[in-house]
Amino acid sequence: MPEYRTTLYELAFLQNDAVGMKQQVDFAMGKPGLEGQLLIEEADTAAFYGRLEKARMFSAQAVASVLRAEEKETAAGYEVDAALREALFGNRDDAKRRVASALELSSGRDVLYGCALTLSLSGDSARALELVSDLGKRFPEDTVVQYNYLPTLQAELALNRKEATEAISKLQIAAPYELAMSFIGPYVVYVRGVAFLNANRSSEAIVEFQKILDHRGLVSNTPMGALAHLQIGRAYAMQGDTAKAKAAYQDFLTLWKDADPDIPILTAAKAEYAKLH
Repeated sequence: MPEYRTTLYELAFLQNDAVGMKQQVDFAMGKPGLEGQLLIEEADTAAFYGRLEKARMFSAQAVASVLRAEEKETAAGYEVDAALREALFGNRDDAKRRVASALELSSGRDVLYGCALTLSLSGDSARALELVSDLGKRFPEDTVVQYNYLPTLQAELALNRKEATEAISKLQIAAPYELAMSFIGPYVVYVRGVAFLNANRSSEAIVEFQKILDHRGLVSNTPMGALAHLQIGRAYAMQGDTAKAKAAYQDFLTLWKDADPDIPILTAAKAEYAKLH
């Protein structure tokens, strides 16, 4: 089946094999369905390195491609991918616009989860809570929903209320499933790491973000793979370990050396790094 081309692309990404990645993209062009899959991979790779405008371009092409093939659910998933990226990078308005586009196309399980997570990351807790409620009611016996999606969302909403300890508690039920394959990656781990940071439990935060770096095959080219370096830097800075903090920030800033300069999280990272000197 041609779908294995996405796996080959991600393997090439993990091996820093730009030629191998291009081969898979070239093969997919003009092939309905597969073309969109490889274009969204290109979008994720661009975002991994902070090239946001390029990522937006590839996302738009991916959505257009699958809509031509009348794959609305897939198009909604690609909009979610783009929305979550914007939220993580600090572009809240862009994230919310992407959510609206996704929900116009689908209200499926994974789309609802991705939209709710994006909205909660963007500070729109009220709208996120509506989607969380809908998700819980519609999928009461779905293992992924009950033991992964809902705990992650409830934790993120608790963080918005400045209740870091509550967020950590909400995620306990998800621990046995946190590294299972998921629609948009192991955000259980990422959110728990942020919760530990907010609770001033830096050592435990480092453990969580290190899980992301240690499981590159699960994270692949999703943005959290790059952002984990930044979060570890923040944790070491919290501990007062300047040397390790600098090293982690440098890892992130090296990945983002060609990033678009106006991304909010990059601006914050550079300011934080400057204070370490």
